[in-house]
Amino acid sequence: MRRCAISVDLDEIYNYAQIHGLKPGEFTSQAVYDVALARLDEWSAKHGIRLTLFAVARDLERPEAADTLRRLAAKGHEIANHSLDHYYDLTRRPLEQMREQVWGAADLIERTTGQRPVGFRAPGYVTTDALYQVLGERDLAYSSSVFPCPWYYGAKAGAIGLKAALGNFSKSLIDDPRVLTAPTKPYRVGRPYWKASTASGSGILELPIQVTPGARLPFIGTSLVALGPSASGKLARSLLGQELINLELHGIDVLDRTDGLHELARHQPDLRIALERKLATLDCVVYTLSEAGYSFCTLAQAAQEMSV
Repeated sequence: MRRCAISVDLDEIYNYAQIHGLKPGEFTSQAVYDVALARLDEWSAKHGIRLTLFAVARDLERPEAADTLRRLAAKGHEIANHSLDHYYDLTRRPLEQMREQVWGAADLIERTTGQRPVGFRAPGYVTTDALYQVLGERDLAYSSSVFPCPWYYGAKAGAIGLKAALGNFSKSLIDDPRVLTAPTKPYRVGRPYWKASTASGSGILELPIQVTPGARLPFIGTSLVALGPSASGKLARSLLGQELINLELHGIDVLDRTDGLHELARHQPDLRIALERKLATLDCVVYTLSEAGYSFCTLAQAAQEMSV
């Protein structure tokens, strides 16, 4: 069966301020939870899709955010773990702090939604063997953190360097470049983490962020909304035949500058793309995959079906 899972990282607006080396306290909008999630709920309902929502658990201490996520969980969307505080330098912190960020987040998400998260995604797609050690300490079904995309890696490294040259020091980090050799399809994590385990059934199941065959072009919301409907449809067709297509979005992919984000839009180019064009792009991708016979599932469902 050919499946597509659509996940959404719920990084809030202050996280983007950190990426751009800005002062997070000056960006107080909660537009991801207060605006984007309602749009995503409506959009997914139109297509009959249940999303996987990667929550930064600390955001759920705000009652309005907790209520929103609780409602979405009740509708059947999967709530997954995106750490407690979304520290971009999580992998540089002591092992005990990694445990607090992973398992403290899981506990808070479960208390809020009644749903124990079975999946984890590392902040900024940056991971290490030590973080996978933490993930393996309890019963997780999967991780979806590895992004073996040279184009994204190069663009991210360049952006971090440029911001530093301009005096804006990003909190964002880049992963070990050897991650670019990691498998592009689901695999059991070995050691080092960019290699598949050679022992049958060992290692946590990794569901890599989607790239295209061959050139490993990024197939994520950020790149798709920049390309627009036609080019994104072509990119989707290049993936046809894969057992699982793992499309990752961010809440900001359904926001634009008119959502009170004019200041951030000066630094975040995708906010300058009109919402209507963004939604048309995502619609085109879903229609392309549906017409090719793909059905949609959560990442937890995909992990359950995986035989690797």
